[in-house]
Parts: sequence; structure tokens; C-alpha cells
Amino acid sequence: MGGGVGGGVGQDVADTRKRLTVTVNGRQCSLMVEPNRTLLEFLREDLGLTGAREACDTGGCGACTVLVDGRPVYSCLVLAVDCQGKDVLTIEGLAVDGRLHPLQQAFIDHGAVQCGFCTPGMILTAKALLDENPAPTDEEVREAIAGNICRCTGYVKIIEAIRAAGGTGKPACT
Repeated sequence: MGGGVGGGVGQDVADTRKRLTVTVNGRQCSLMVEPNRTLLEFLREDLGLTGAREACDTGGCGACTVLVDGRPVYSCLVLAVDCQGKDVLTIEGLAVDGRLHPLQQAFIDHGAVQCGFCTPGMILTAKALLDENPAPTDEEVREAIAGNICRCTGYVKIIEAIRAAGGTGKPACT
């Protein structure tokens, strides 16, 4: 006799998944996703891109930051289906042909990487800032990264790295 999963005799569970077509790191992806799946879950679990970190799940830390159409978003708060037709950039897509992006290199050169947990979100937030304002002041950098929490540092080296990548780094000590 038998009913199907979740239904009576002869009933099937409706497939609620939606087709999501999105460009991620320059490559078009088209997958069926649940409508309540977050962009963070989609990136990490469906695409295997684990650079966006799962931390607070409330948009309070910035560890999951990615760029959607060039703007930083907390991927834990954005539904994947809301990215239909959009361009998503994760930290994995920043390096080109094995060469680090200038921001990534600046973070290394300036000692701005501590434990590394916040680094992908911090770098992507900084990229969005530098794309709009290639010569930000310290205050503009602080304002831009205010939604990205780093528990390892006082942000001085992070700000220096961002300004250096934008060409506005302070001169070395003389």
C-alpha cells in the first residue's frame, strides 16, 4: 500500500527547488536550489567554495562577505535565488592565473593576516571600496570595513594594507 514520502497514497512531495543561474568567479553556474538556501550555503555546499566563512549567521561579523555585482553582501543573509542573473565574486576568484590580487599581496606584505578567518571578507570589502575610491583615507577605510570584525588585530595593519593596495600607503619610515 504505501504512500510516498510526506504524503498519502499516490501523493508525491512537490519539488520546491528553483533553477538558479548565476556567474560565480567569472563562470556561469546553473543549479536547482531550495528557495530558502542562502548564498553562503550555495557557495560552500553546492559549489565547494569555502572562502566565505560561516560564523554568526546574522550578518554581524562580515566573515561571509562576497561581492554581488561589485557590492559587498553578507552571504549568510542573502538568498541564493535572489542572485539570479547576477555576478558573484568570492575570494577564490580574486587571484588570476595563480597570481595574487594586489590586495591579497598587500595583506601579506603588511602583516594584515593573523588567523585568516576574517581575511576573505575583509579583502572583498576592501576591493569594493578601492573599485569606487582608489585613494581612500584611513577614515574611509575604517568606515568601509566597519562591518567586518577581526578579533586578532587592532586593524592598523589591515588599514595599511588596503591603503597600500590602493596606492595610498603611508611611506616607509625613514
